[in-house]
Amino acid sequence: MYAILELAGTQYKVAPKQVIEVNQKIGELKLSVTFDRVLLFCDGKKVEIGQPYVEGVTVEAEVLAQTKAKKVIIFKYLRRKDSHKKTGHRQDQTRLLIKKINN
Repeated sequence: MYAILELAGTQYKVAPKQVIEVNQKIGELKLSVTFDRVLLFCDGKKVEIGQPYVEGVTVEAEVLAQTKAKKVIIFKYLRRKDSHKKTGHRQDQTRLLIKKINN
């Protein structure tokens, strides 16, 4: 059994007892969250494809950790102009444990 769900503008293929990392802060630590934006659901025999989402299918997950990703350095440089700019960014990340897929 697996499902493809949409989180933070990205599609993830998930199955029960799987751990995924999402590039967004979702929920609170150690709490359960439910997602209803399921694009595809497969139970082994039958495949349901949503238009755009599958009705009545939800995914339950538990928030394991909320961290930040490694820093991404943005360096802008203009040659012969004595001009440069250095900035950095750390993206928020959430680690989720998929508990079950309800249909």
